[in-house]
Amino acid sequence: MAGTHLPRIGITQGDPAGVGLEVTGKALADGAVRGLAEITVFGVPPEPLPEGVSVVSPPGVDVGRAPPGRPSAEGGEASIRFVMAAIEAAQAGRIDAIVTGPISKEAVRMAGYPWPGHTELLAEKFGASEYAMMFAGGPLRVVLVTIHVALAEAIRSLTSEAILRAMRLADESLRRDFGIAVPRLGVCGLNPHAGEAGRFGHEEREIIEPALDEARAAGMCVLGPLPPDTAFHQALAGKFDLVVAMYHDQGLIAVKTVAFEQSVNVTLGLPIVRTSVDHGTAYDIAGRGEANPESMKAAIRLAAEMTAARRSAS
Repeated sequence: MAGTHLPRIGITQGDPAGVGLEVTGKALADGAVRGLAEITVFGVPPEPLPEGVSVVSPPGVDVGRAPPGRPSAEGGEASIRFVMAAIEAAQAGRIDAIVTGPISKEAVRMAGYPWPGHTELLAEKFGASEYAMMFAGGPLRVVLVTIHVALAEAIRSLTSEAILRAMRLADESLRRDFGIAVPRLGVCGLNPHAGEAGRFGHEEREIIEPALDEARAAGMCVLGPLPPDTAFHQALAGKFDLVVAMYHDQGLIAVKTVAFEQSVNVTLGLPIVRTSVDHGTAYDIAGRGEANPESMKAAIRLAAEMTAARRSAS
């Protein structure tokens, strides 16, 4: 496929002790998915190796040393090496997008690395000072204001600046990556009933509403703070193009309820497209041949679509 105008996508296989190798191989066995892009796998060759797929195996990585079905330093080391190789290829201009397989935060920590997830690692290596996590599944798109922190810490760290940053990154991505000329953002409150005019909390008045005012002054179409228990119903009805959630589970419960097997994780704020499966290593079924590849397929499709949209926008 060399010389075509297809998006160039790099796929990192994730922790070799989990299901990453399996879902990558199953996804690439689908000719329709494989035909969406020029694909390079960063890891070990899928068996059988699909036609037209190239493989980059980082030196010094022996996936056979990772004990199957459980987190280990060896599995964490391999998964980070795969990602680092893809980052290097992207920075050198050899690929346009990175699709990541599942890693284990515990295994990465066991290997001595500090990052709590792909998002923070990619933001650091690409020098992205502002970034956000978006999830797309079925008819829903959700951006998170706070991500991989305890709920109590998420509430303490919530600021107007963080909310405005999430809204701005969402607005920019919807325009550039999804072709939506005037994105409509629904913004959740933090408390039940969006605080009920201060009866159930003051974060809506003191933190969220000032961010909304700034967003509107900047020309964004935003509505909120919305009661969290109805915001996603309104989005499903087509009222919003995206929902801004204040913390991890506030947004992820909705997405995974409506599109558990097809949801995709997207990192906003990077100079390249990055999508990911929206599931973990699934150590309990690793090696059984039972892993579902639909999230990996969806991540590849979305990476191809976003890359094409960015090319058109530029």
